[in-house]
This record gives sequence, C-alpha cells and structure tokens, in this order.
Amino acid sequence: MLYGRTTLSKFLIEQLRDDAALSDLSALLIDVAAAIKSIAAVTARGALGGHLDAAELRAGGEQTRQRFNQIAHDAIVGQCEWGGLVAGMLSEELRDLCPIPREYPRGNYLLCFDPLDGSSNLDVNVAVGSIFSVLRHSDSQAPGPADFLRPGTEQVAAGYALYGPCTLLVLTVGRGTHGFTLDREIGNFILTHPDLRIAEDTSSFSINVSNERFWEPPVQRYVEECKAGKSGIRERDFNMRWVASICAEVHRILMRGGVFLYPRDIKEPGRRGRYHLLYEAAPMAMLIEQAGGAASTGRSRLLDLTPTELHQRVPVILGSRNEVERLERYHREYDEGTDRPFVSPLFNERSLYRAETE
Repeated sequence: MLYGRTTLSKFLIEQLRDDAALSDLSALLIDVAAAIKSIAAVTARGALGGHLDAAELRAGGEQTRQRFNQIAHDAIVGQCEWGGLVAGMLSEELRDLCPIPREYPRGNYLLCFDPLDGSSNLDVNVAVGSIFSVLRHSDSQAPGPADFLRPGTEQVAAGYALYGPCTLLVLTVGRGTHGFTLDREIGNFILTHPDLRIAEDTSSFSINVSNERFWEPPVQRYVEECKAGKSGIRERDFNMRWVASICAEVHRILMRGGVFLYPRDIKEPGRRGRYHLLYEAAPMAMLIEQAGGAASTGRSRLLDLTPTELHQRVPVILGSRNEVERLERYHREYDEGTDRPFVSPLFNERSLYRAETE
C-alpha cells in the first residue's frame, strides 16, 4: 500500500479479500463511512448550520445536544438500513432496537453505535465523535435483543470517527488498527495512519479528577502515585489529560500512548460504570487491543464480558499495556486485602464494595 494514497474501499478490499465469510463487510463499512461524512458536514458548520442555539446553550444546551445526537443517529440509520447488509441495529439514542422497514432486505450483520460521543463539547468547539461495532448474524430471522448480547471477542469490525480540525476514521477488522483522514476535496477517506501501535509504557493518564472522592482505593492509589511524580514510587513525572470524549481520549492514546480511566465509583451506586459495553467500551477495547494495548474493567478483560442488557454500562480502563496491568494488580490486591493501607475517610471500611467480576 502506498502511504496517503490508499482509499478506504481499496484498503477494505485488500484486508478482506481472503475471507469469504466477510465478503460483504466492506460494503457495510463503506455505508458507515458515508454516514460519517454527513455527520462531519453538519458538525463542521456549527452555528452556521442553524442547529446551535446560543441562547439555549447558555441555558444548559441539553436540547442542542439532543438535536445533534438525533441528526447523527438519523444519518447512520438512513445510510445503513436499506442496503440489505444489516439484520438489525442498536443505537444509544433508542431504548429498543432500531426498527428496519419490512420492505428492506436484511443482511448478515448487527450494527451497534453511539452516533455522537462527547456532544456536551459542541458548544465549546471541542472534538466529538461517533463509535460503532459490527457483529455477525447468521440467523435468517430478524434479530431480537438477545442476539446482540455477545462478548466483544465476537466483533468482526469496530471503529470511531473523530470530528476535529480534520475528520478521522479509525477502524479495525481484526487485522490491526488503522486511521483514515477525510479528503474533503475528493470526498474520500485516505489511509494516513497505517498499523497504529501503542507503546507498552507511558507517562500520561486521563481521568476525571472531580470524581476522586467516589473512586475505589486501587484507583486512588494509582492516581496518587502518578501525581507524586519523580518524588514518589513511580520515580517519573506524569501528565494528566481530560477531554470528556472517549473518542478524543482513545485517539490521543493511539497517537501518543497513555492510559484512560473511567473506573467504577459510588457516585451513582446503582450504576456499575459510565460507558456502554456494546457500542462504546467493546469497540474501543477491540481497537486498543489490535494496536497492542490492553482494555479492562480493572477486574476483567473488557472483550471477555458478555452483556446482560442492551445498554449495560461498565467501568473502562484502557491504553498502554503495562499501566493497565498495574491497575489490574492494584484491584486484585485490594480485593484480596493485600494492598498497602490507604487512608481515606470515605473508604475506611472494605465492606463498601464487593469483589466481583463486572
């Protein structure tokens, strides 16, 4: 492949030509890419597109976020429902599965997606994104919710789009993680970041420190060690980042290394995590692992988790392998009661959490 000259369609043909079972996967991914182009055009226009209401944004912006989320959802559904490639779709925007009109033929894939991740950043012009995951569906019957409840190891493709200074599509079909840049002059995604790799070590971490008082002790332990820098047991300084968009966070890790944490906490005791397993955590985990990194809940590998409900949430820790493994060790030591003492008025009794697989 020639760097900077391979289009997305040519890349997919080359990647999948020897796998007859996935012969039509490239067509579905091209449809997803077409939807991403539409979303990119809307987000790029900002207030000029008539969808950003300055007064409404100053009042909190919830209606604007919902409006953009719906636009992105409609773009993906409209592009993918009619071509006979998907058997069913799951979107963050709908509680149930996306209805596909009876007159449209059904295909061999299930598409799960978050149409617009990080939409709370729209009013401050920070990058937002879209995330998607593809599963095989071999049953001739229309899929029900149970057909989607499969572990991330069964994904045949995953990816995200990042709408920033340029529009990027990062994707895997199980043969490495690769990045494409949208060339607006010709309307094509061009391979610009082939075979992305994440360094095993890093000095950068991303976490929302405003939730520190709600974290479990192993996460507090890890962050305190990073903040101590050269004077602490890590013996080197760390940088901290936080964007509030997992697409932007993962992209920085793929480009520069690092570790991203949105761990389990007690801020909302009934919720086990922040990110949805099927269409946020699992596809990002696949991309990270295909780039040589690791992805975990802190207690188990993310891709091994079998969801029990469509919109199930899980803790997420992903990025440079050695840091993720360190965090898993800290969780294990805490659960076993062999970690070092941690002084905190919030976590002074171990009965606050049960040790269990997420």
